[in-house]
Amino acid sequence: MFIDRPKKTVKNKTYSTILLRESYRENGKPKHRTIANLSKWSKEAVVALEAGLKGKTIVSVDEMEFGQGKSIGAIAAIKRAADDLGITRALGYSNNGKLALIQIASRLTSQGSRRYTANEWIHLHELTSVLGKFDLAGKDLYNNLDWLSKHQAKIEQKIFKKMHPGKSHNTIFLYDVTSSYLEGNYNELAAYGYNRDKKKGKKQIVIGLLTDESGYPISVEVFKGNTQDPKTVSSQLQKLRDRFKVEQVVMVGDKGMIKTQQIQELENDFKGWNYITTITKAQINSLIATGFLQLSFFEEKMFEIQDEEGVRYILRRNPVRACEIGENRLEKIAKCQNKLEEKNKYLESHPKAKVEIATRDLNNLLKRLKIATICSVKAKGRVLTLVHDEEKLEEAEKLDGCYVVKTNVPPKSLSMKQAHDRYKDLAKVESAFRTMKTTLEEIRPLYVQMESRTRGHVFVCSLAYMIAKYIRDKTTKLDFTLKFTLEVLTSIHTLTYMWKGDEEKIIPNKFTSMQKSVLDCLDLKLKL
Repeated sequence: MFIDRPKKTVKNKTYSTILLRESYRENGKPKHRTIANLSKWSKEAVVALEAGLKGKTIVSVDEMEFGQGKSIGAIAAIKRAADDLGITRALGYSNNGKLALIQIASRLTSQGSRRYTANEWIHLHELTSVLGKFDLAGKDLYNNLDWLSKHQAKIEQKIFKKMHPGKSHNTIFLYDVTSSYLEGNYNELAAYGYNRDKKKGKKQIVIGLLTDESGYPISVEVFKGNTQDPKTVSSQLQKLRDRFKVEQVVMVGDKGMIKTQQIQELENDFKGWNYITTITKAQINSLIATGFLQLSFFEEKMFEIQDEEGVRYILRRNPVRACEIGENRLEKIAKCQNKLEEKNKYLESHPKAKVEIATRDLNNLLKRLKIATICSVKAKGRVLTLVHDEEKLEEAEKLDGCYVVKTNVPPKSLSMKQAHDRYKDLAKVESAFRTMKTTLEEIRPLYVQMESRTRGHVFVCSLAYMIAKYIRDKTTKLDFTLKFTLEVLTSIHTLTYMWKGDEEKIIPNKFTSMQKSVLDCLDLKLKL
């Protein structure tokens, strides 16, 4: 190893760099590679290291204490993603902007509390070298949530302009809603509602996530916990028109989201905008009853039919899904049969047990399993029997795996396959919710109480998901989970050496094969 001092002249100004390099041979030819940039080191430290490398007596390399420094890989990758996505610039370079990036990075790498982030996490990562100087004390991170909530609209706008420059026709947006339960009863947005988390007795908030066609979040909004899904759609449409200035929209949402009222609103208040959704089984049966649709139309190959108003219906039967639904139905019936046999044994061994209560319990089970239309429980004396309605069972099986995509996008703008595939893209929003809620970022349960901090917390998770998706998209070929990829990055630390009480840091020149592969995919070169 040796010290090199290359110089570069730009516009009559000369710049000098101090580099630690080593020599090696490749195919018999001598070459050099840079180990670390020492330009920020003190002059004394550079002279001492150079002397030690040359074996002089000023100081020997043995007198220096080398050790592992802070983690730099993950924070550098997150900062790089934030730069490329326009998040860094949108947040700004104030102390609040840097604290927001710290919250995002902490969410991705530790999922710890804000107290943990402020007291411990920040000391484990090379934050100052990557983000610059910042101030963090006391409840600054909670105050930062208030700041994020206050400036969310402007931040989302700036990110949108970076990711979607200009305007395009038939811009497709995906929208879905989820809920997240709360610990405690004092959150200002908390209310009882349809709980997707299956947490009985827990209040919740409702979260609406709007993404682009690729699944990158554009905007996230928090609603009161008892807000019904369709009532959240109007604010998203207004947001696209007024805040993001989008001229042409195709809104994609499921049948529980885009209903008749939302379609009418699109047609009346947002003229020229379109939708893609699906229809319910009851609506399918209704259209079959009128003769507009026929069961023979449902095949594995897609089939399209258009009504007089230009609304398109794209029909398909998924054979794999049909098989799954059939097997699931049989499992439910078998479960009820087993429960019925248990009840019969209990009634036989307990003469005072009431048959009416046993019958009621079994019928409630049928309702919970959603097979009450095809099965019922009959009592003959003290013996219960599960009765199947073969005609209704056969009727139910006819639509197994069948679905209908409904859209008013003209065929010349979007083909049958494109319209079908765009609806299937809703899975990207579902993936975002899974990541934000239960896997990597653990948005739930929420422990904040103020409305502004609840909105700020969810916004942090949305921005963190953008970065998570960026890293996952860049490293797809490695076939690593996102969590493992971030763990690999977190394992990259600086190297430190201590001499005469002064500590200096360098970036290691060698990485494990996994570390190198991740850095290469991200095209990331670490520097201090």
